[in-house]
Amino acid sequence: MSPWLMLAGLGAFHGLNPAMGWLFAVALGLHRESRRVMWLSLLPIALGHAASVAVVVAAVVALGTIIDHGALQRVAGFLLLGWAASHAFFGHRHRVRVGMQTGLAGLGIWSFLMATSHGAGLMLVPVIIPLCLAATPARELTAMGSLPVSLAAIALHMAAMLAVTAAIAAIVYEWLGLALLRRGWINLDTLWIIVLAATGLGLVI
Repeated sequence: MSPWLMLAGLGAFHGLNPAMGWLFAVALGLHRESRRVMWLSLLPIALGHAASVAVVVAAVVALGTIIDHGALQRVAGFLLLGWAASHAFFGHRHRVRVGMQTGLAGLGIWSFLMATSHGAGLMLVPVIIPLCLAATPARELTAMGSLPVSLAAIALHMAAMLAVTAAIAAIVYEWLGLALLRRGWINLDTLWIIVLAATGLGLVI
């Protein structure tokens, strides 16, 4: 599969996950009885998520200029495995709590912390690193050579995430309501832990 399609797919998966934002957007809109609030809340959610991903990608690229590609892959793999284990055992005990009275700035901070706690940026590392390597003639990570590719990768990921988040938020707000969650929902947290662990194992092995 194309790395760009994988980035878009991960963005769509993040958008599908209620913990990444659409649930909060819907709840905030219903609480304030405002469709406008629901739509406006999507912006800080997207920006907070993008900031979290960008911080992780920047740190990994910087680290990649110091150590070789193979070692960087193994480091990323062990981090993903550790994150999967932490999320599995402690994730539900350390939820970031934001009240319905929060403003857009608070919502952006919440989104940043939620994306970080889910390891959203780490999940993009196995896809972005090969793209950055392919973009340089010597196939080495450099800060300047990796910048355009990294920005394009984050932009694509965020576009897919925002599109899915907005679509689900609109459908739930306009037609389904939060009663949908009382009838049952796929446990996406469990699926995410499996994906994190499988990717980490793939990088280490």
